[in-house]
Amino acid sequence: RTSYRRAPAAAVISVALATCNAGAYLDEQLSSLVAQRRGPDELVVVDDASDDDTFARLQRFASAAPFPVRLARQAQRVGVARNFTRALE
Repeated sequence: RTSYRRAPAAAVISVALATCNAGAYLDEQLSSLVAQRRGPDELVVVDDASDDDTFARLQRFASAAPFPVRLARQAQRVGVARNFTRALE
């Protein structure tokens, strides 16, 4: 006897993004998320105390994004691994 599994309901797609002084590349990356055939259900971004315009760009994007964007900003630099871990949390 063969056991069949029911197809899972549509997966929820969350994108975790860790940024630090990414202003020069951020618009292209965010545009690529919007252009996906199936966009994410949410974008979670944690900025690692950027000193360029990264966070301002993220705020502008969040106000117009076609999906929810949750933003957080580290008060001081914590490094790539800890910053990304916070985004995943």
